[in-house]
Amino acid sequence: MHPAAQGRISGAEIDARTRIILEAPLLRTIIRLAVPNAAVMATQVSLGLIELYFLAKLGVDALAGVSQVFPLVSLVGAVSQGAIGGGVLSAVARRLGKTERSEADETVWYAIAIAVAMGALTSAAILCGGPAYYTAMGARGASLDAAITYSNLVFAFAVLIWLFNLLLAVVRGTGNLVLPLVIVCGGASVAAAAMRILIFGWGPVPAFGVIGGALAMIGYYATGSVCLLLFLFGHHGALRPRLAPPRFRFQRFWEILRIGGMAALVSSTTNLTLAAMTGFVASHGTAAVAGYGAGARLEFLLTYLSYGIGGPGTIIIGTNIGAGQRSRALQASWIAVLGAALLCEAVGVCAALWPEAWLRLFTTDPDALAVGSQYLRTVGPFFGFFGVGYAMYCAGQGMARMGWPVAGALIRTVIAVAGGAFAAAHFEEPVWIFAAASAGMLAFAIVSIRGLAPRRLQSNSGGI
Repeated sequence: MHPAAQGRISGAEIDARTRIILEAPLLRTIIRLAVPNAAVMATQVSLGLIELYFLAKLGVDALAGVSQVFPLVSLVGAVSQGAIGGGVLSAVARRLGKTERSEADETVWYAIAIAVAMGALTSAAILCGGPAYYTAMGARGASLDAAITYSNLVFAFAVLIWLFNLLLAVVRGTGNLVLPLVIVCGGASVAAAAMRILIFGWGPVPAFGVIGGALAMIGYYATGSVCLLLFLFGHHGALRPRLAPPRFRFQRFWEILRIGGMAALVSSTTNLTLAAMTGFVASHGTAAVAGYGAGARLEFLLTYLSYGIGGPGTIIIGTNIGAGQRSRALQASWIAVLGAALLCEAVGVCAALWPEAWLRLFTTDPDALAVGSQYLRTVGPFFGFFGVGYAMYCAGQGMARMGWPVAGALIRTVIAVAGGAFAAAHFEEPVWIFAAASAGMLAFAIVSIRGLAPRRLQSNSGGI
């Protein structure tokens, strides 16, 4: 162990969770953090799938319309939770690793300020540009009406999505992944029941249709945000933020946004790639969009699965970087990357072998099933490469080195979008569009892993 790090670790300001992150065996520590984090990710994904399941019962038009909106919903969630949220998480972890407690406490207020600003910007952008975007992506008639109705209501309250995800990131940065599990799982249980009632009606409650799904999601984010604020400002965790905001400094915003902004490029390219694929598939009809949308939901799941392992990796990497234990941080990076790759590849292989087991959860339309099955059989075997790239994105946040993951994500987008556009223009079958998406995932992994390849692991007392 580095001598300077040893001095910091023995300091009185190191709390029990931080000490575990700095000293306990790495594999055991990652698993210990990954289990609740993965449960949180699985719950959030399940909530989205439950909503899609209910909305699909309203018909193909509703399913196709919400499928047009979902890339933007996922984009905002990924940027707020994984990108900018990753910058917040990394800032808290590094400050605690350095035993800079007051700076870590102030990060709560920086997260709130960023959430308010970015939430307002998100609402303005999507409320103004959403209808034109959905039309450009191929939505027409009833499916366009469903897309606009759902989008306008959800994104009018975008600040709640940002606040919820950035406050979760603050709590995660301290190594506390139990509270997020309680809040997310408890809130999702209530929200799922509310969706069923609000979408289809029950007793005196009328059926709101697509609007009901949006209302349930808004309530979920609002309630969760209040719970997190009460926990943080009630001083129930490792942080002790003051009730009055500090004097904000640009340098602190830059510390978060430099990492978060680079990470946002990765999240944006991932979701915009899927949005472009949706547009290409739209030329094959509404049923094709519905089938692709149901299949692509599983690809969206990969982000959450990868973050289930990569998120704890970011915490461990950032805290150890702050404490001067670079070798231990690098070991944690490799464990996170390999774990995410294996998990995502297992999902992809199962999806390729039994695509309809997934697709029939959302639709029984034969044309939609045919396109969705073609997508999963083509792209599923490449899911493991996505896991490598996304785990590298998480590792890069912890190390504050995002260059290679960003380059990999940009190259993935160029290959997938350019190849997809060429395929849509020259081939009648959408399988060639899906082949371009597969090639993009492969490039994402090959380029991103360069962030670790030039370095050599060294043994250290933390152990694996």
